[in-house]
Amino acid sequence: MIEDLSVSPEIANKLEELSAKFAAKGQKLSDYLEGLLYADYLSYWDYIQLDTLLSLQKPKTDLKDEMVFVTYHQITELYFKLILWELDQLTDGSVTKSQVFLDKVNRVNRYFKQLADSFTIMTEGMDRDQFAKFRMALMPSSGFQSVQYRLIEILSTDLTNLVHADYVLWLSPDDPVDSFLEKLYWKAGARDGQTGKKTLTLKQFEEEYDKLLLKKAKQYRQKNLRRSMQRWIKDDKQGPHIIQALRQFDQMANVHWPLAHFKAAVRYLVHDKGVKGATGGTNWRKYLPPRFQRIIFFPELWSEEEKDNWGKSWVMEHIEVH
Repeated sequence: MIEDLSVSPEIANKLEELSAKFAAKGQKLSDYLEGLLYADYLSYWDYIQLDTLLSLQKPKTDLKDEMVFVTYHQITELYFKLILWELDQLTDGSVTKSQVFLDKVNRVNRYFKQLADSFTIMTEGMDRDQFAKFRMALMPSSGFQSVQYRLIEILSTDLTNLVHADYVLWLSPDDPVDSFLEKLYWKAGARDGQTGKKTLTLKQFEEEYDKLLLKKAKQYRQKNLRRSMQRWIKDDKQGPHIIQALRQFDQMANVHWPLAHFKAAVRYLVHDKGVKGATGGTNWRKYLPPRFQRIIFFPELWSEEEKDNWGKSWVMEHIEVH
């Protein structure tokens, strides 16, 4: 007990709480207080590692707008990290209240909305001629190789909802996880359109991340967000709001986000002389539009008509058909 100290009751209480905290780990509060005498004040730049953060942008050319390109992609990956942070909490069993579940889904939606709304940085914020030049120095890398986005998909829904349309009837939900990996929709998007062979982009990605994706697919097979939501959508009070939030997440991730990329591809890769290929060799005209893939995380939350017209209204509103 702390006694007869000329400190306020509030400070005394805090010291007692700290003493109990350190004692629980076999530590002495006095040792840590002594350490504070030598510790420096925390600064903003140290806390967010500003110098390190600003050193991570390393363009491959001298073209000025490549800085826009690389920085925005890094920002995107940071938002993906936040999305995965929330999805992990939504699926690990730690959420015990419907309001908390709803709040976390809404957080995910805000992150995706920020990404989709900010994509004009890509579609409007780069010189077209510069992009046409510096993109050739980036081959065969591609945004297709974002493993965090693949993890978002795995944490969000069953693997059967991520299978390419050509294989849907070949697989059942009880098949081994390994049998799904080669048939996921995005792997079909990174094959040569004439030979069907895997692009170097896909080969690199598989070598780097297939083991991780397989591990995560097994880990989340029975506890992904689609499985976790079943308890909460039946909630009398918050159920309808949770359904609406999950529908928004489905649209943001599987319609608005890929079509923002499609719009950028149309701007920079379509011209009077024809259509340029993606740096990674992906067939972006068939891979990106949701109406071709129709990836839906939560199919039970949509009507058959809505699923049949998946992404169509957005295309009609935002993108001129080429």
